[in-house]
Amino acid sequence: MKFLNEPMNSYYIEKYSIQSLFSFPITPFIQACQFDRGEFVYKEGSYPQYIYYLVEGKAKLYVTHENGKVSLIHFLQAPTFMGEVELLHSQQYSKAIQTVTKTICLAIPINTCKNKLLTDVTFLRHLCIFLSEKATTISAKYTQNQAYPLENRLAAFIMLSADGNFYKEKHTEVCEYLGVSYRHLLHVLAQLCKTDIIEKQSQGYIIRDRERLEQLAKLN
Repeated sequence: MKFLNEPMNSYYIEKYSIQSLFSFPITPFIQACQFDRGEFVYKEGSYPQYIYYLVEGKAKLYVTHENGKVSLIHFLQAPTFMGEVELLHSQQYSKAIQTVTKTICLAIPINTCKNKLLTDVTFLRHLCIFLSEKATTISAKYTQNQAYPLENRLAAFIMLSADGNFYKEKHTEVCEYLGVSYRHLLHVLAQLCKTDIIEKQSQGYIIRDRERLEQLAKLN
């Protein structure tokens, strides 16, 4: 992670102003920062120094179990907060967040702003709505795992997790996330390749027909 210097710092703060989410002047405390693709925003077991407001890019939330198995929980897309649960509970961060693409965030230092944040009714009201919507989204994902064929769910997952037209998530983690067998996942990936929707590369897959993939990804 690197903090952006002027004029880029001011550019992002002005472009993605989040002042409406707070009742006190938050801008003086904010610093714009950039995470490269694949970089950790939070590592498991660490306590965040900043609460981040993701304004550009995507990241994934996951947990590593005691047996070493990794479970994807949720994909985060702009605009969204990161580190809000730890702010509320004052506990160590037990889950990891890793970027899927290059991301731009607005960083708010917790040590400096914690008391202001936890007594700001405007911010807390917005946070309640945000947490409710996130819980609903995660619940809907599990419902979709029962209601739609893997072809449709995998298409939606590729659209969600791809960096531009490039998709490279680990098969084992995708199987866990979608609740399918490794063999079934490989079969459906092969079918998508056979119909020229995606193309296998040495490091992942290239999206060749985004329009058809988007049609498959519609889960409503």
